[in-house]
Amino acid sequence: MDSRLQQNRRGFIGLAASGAAGLIGGGWSNVAAALTGADADLIVRNAKVYTVDDSRPTAQAFAVKDGRFIAVGSSEEIAGLAGRRTTVIDAKGMTITPGFIDCHNHASGNSLLYDVLVGNPFEVEFVTIDSIIQKLRARAAETPGDSWIRGEFYDDTKIKDKRPLDIRDLDKVSTTRPVSVRHRGGHTMVYNSKAFELAGVTKDTPDMPSGTYDKFPDGTLNGRVTDRANAVFEKVGRTIDCSPDERDRRDREGAAHISQMFARYGLTGVCHQGGNLRAIQQIRAQDRLLHRVSYEPAADVVETMIAAGQMTGFGDEWIRLGATIEHTADGSFSERTMALSAPYPGSTTGYRGNVTETQDDLNAWCERMHRAGIQVNCHANGDVAIDHVLTAYERAQRLLPNRDTRWKITHCSLVNDDLLRRMKALGVSPALFNTYAYYNADKFHFYGKELMSHMMPYRSMLDMGIPACIGSDFPPGPFSPLMGIQGMVTRTGWNGETWGANQRISVAEAIRVSSLNGAYDTHEEHIKGSITPGKLADFVMLADDPHAIDPSRIKDIQIVRTVVGGRTVYQA
Repeated sequence: MDSRLQQNRRGFIGLAASGAAGLIGGGWSNVAAALTGADADLIVRNAKVYTVDDSRPTAQAFAVKDGRFIAVGSSEEIAGLAGRRTTVIDAKGMTITPGFIDCHNHASGNSLLYDVLVGNPFEVEFVTIDSIIQKLRARAAETPGDSWIRGEFYDDTKIKDKRPLDIRDLDKVSTTRPVSVRHRGGHTMVYNSKAFELAGVTKDTPDMPSGTYDKFPDGTLNGRVTDRANAVFEKVGRTIDCSPDERDRRDREGAAHISQMFARYGLTGVCHQGGNLRAIQQIRAQDRLLHRVSYEPAADVVETMIAAGQMTGFGDEWIRLGATIEHTADGSFSERTMALSAPYPGSTTGYRGNVTETQDDLNAWCERMHRAGIQVNCHANGDVAIDHVLTAYERAQRLLPNRDTRWKITHCSLVNDDLLRRMKALGVSPALFNTYAYYNADKFHFYGKELMSHMMPYRSMLDMGIPACIGSDFPPGPFSPLMGIQGMVTRTGWNGETWGANQRISVAEAIRVSSLNGAYDTHEEHIKGSITPGKLADFVMLADDPHAIDPSRIKDIQIVRTVVGGRTVYQA
């Protein structure tokens, strides 16, 4: 090797090492030794690299060793790190960003494989009520008896019949066994008459503050039940149960399937809302886990954590214990049950949505999680619920001060200036809907222009210095990060309607929100979220540059390659 090239190579490696040590800190303190020990495992060159690293925002190339970025620079600078065993990828001018991170996802792989899907989980698609009935009838024929027949991924504003599904439709499926269809938003269900009979609910059953039994204009039940009013239905009827071995197998296959789908859409990190942690560990052992998991445990696992003294952060770079599963304080954005401080526009009853927990109970739960060292995570959509959650967080912070709690609010949809100031003061990490601006634009007229100017408030939060991140909430929203970026940039939906244009952000900001801010949410910004020497080599290669094309085409950019830890986990 030419002596000058060898000298330049050593100097460049040393510069990369010192930069990494400064950026990464003690967690990567021996980076210099790692860099000088051998040639790079992987080099990507001739790319448009958007690093999301303010010290070097753009580059042409980078090198990877042992699953981490070791150098970022021009193609010429990086070329000197190649050896005989180095894999070199010529990007041919394609765009590379850090891997995308979804900070709120129910990761329902089992549902995709085994449930009756009455709507499209991933794209905007209109279906007929008859198609829903026929799919449910087919499942009933496959499973004779008197057990529940259940449908998933229903969306009331994506029905060709231009009316919502109701009790009369589901009575066409069966009158002798209970039938339910879950709205993809997760907070409302539609039931048939047999289900209401088993639950003991009649037209005279009163609503509750945390949920409603909705009715036709003539006062009879229309089949729709909201939020916690669904609890009574969960206690009746028979569900066909699998053997323990079959349940475990389904959990493994579901986890592997959703991991493949995440990789296909460019997600390299996902906050899982509960699910079978053992199954996730098992597919990792089988080398079928293709994304990094921040596991947000449900109540039973939280209790085990508290008993064992485990706190948020336990685990490694592939699977770690994160914040709690979302603790629900109100209803749904897409299903119009979130708690508002004023009646819903156009309401004739004064309906303001559903508050699902008292302030005292919320205070006690947040304090207990905070004292246990578990990152607190509350679901709050409406301004009333966000106020309740912030009150509980402020109280817990006073009782046990902590400078870096990163109080998490999932959705955090409708804000005002006072709520934003309180969030900034507390250091809240809000995970906002990202794909809703495109996917759910057909629902925004229920709220109107004024409310929508304060919804999904990325612009307001970034201007305030609040590190908003993305949370698709799948199944409620599709989890395509590119659909989310398009929505954040344009605020224009599939139907051509633009809502809340004042909340638009730039492409560069949307990529940061979808990567580095997601790493911050899980306390991992020191190891991922940007293309920086010393960080985990998670990145996505795109066929087009989202900065350069028509913003209305961003969602259609092809994911060419998804890489996690230097390993290609998806390739088109």
